[in-house]
Amino acid sequence: METQQQKNAGLEKIKTMVDDIRIAMMTTVDEQGNLVSRPMACMQMDADGTFWFFTAKSSPKVEQVEHNERKVNLSFADAGDSDFVSISGTAQEIDNRAKIDELWSDMAKPWFPKGKEDPELTLLKVHTEMAEYWDSNDSRIVRLFEMARAAITGDTYKEGENVKITN
Repeated sequence: METQQQKNAGLEKIKTMVDDIRIAMMTTVDEQGNLVSRPMACMQMDADGTFWFFTAKSSPKVEQVEHNERKVNLSFADAGDSDFVSISGTAQEIDNRAKIDELWSDMAKPWFPKGKEDPELTLLKVHTEMAEYWDSNDSRIVRLFEMARAAITGDTYKEGENVKITN
């Protein structure tokens, strides 16, 4: 995923954490009010904290976004490093051929074999309204010792940094 330097300094940490995590779980609300999540390859986090995804115009998520006040959640996880990010925001479909050209890569071909000229290809733009992250800077062994310490002493596990950011 391409990430750009953030205009909002608080989102710079988010950028660093999601830079190597290509897949986000995108959650929308379906017609019955159910939360529905699916993996999505993120193409870019731009300087405004906006995330860009390719999708098909006929995808149910496009309709779900339009009919549910455009509210979505993106979740990023790097379990190996114990880095977790949650993005709450608004999404909208954008049919912008110049932006599609800018973001296109061969990684998208399995989903859009007709290439960037595929008439079904469109963009989902997710604007960050609030982000929260959990970052355990310690190694796995240090985290295991901390869990053991908490279990033995009856104290609370100290899991690292947890911060909320508004955009």
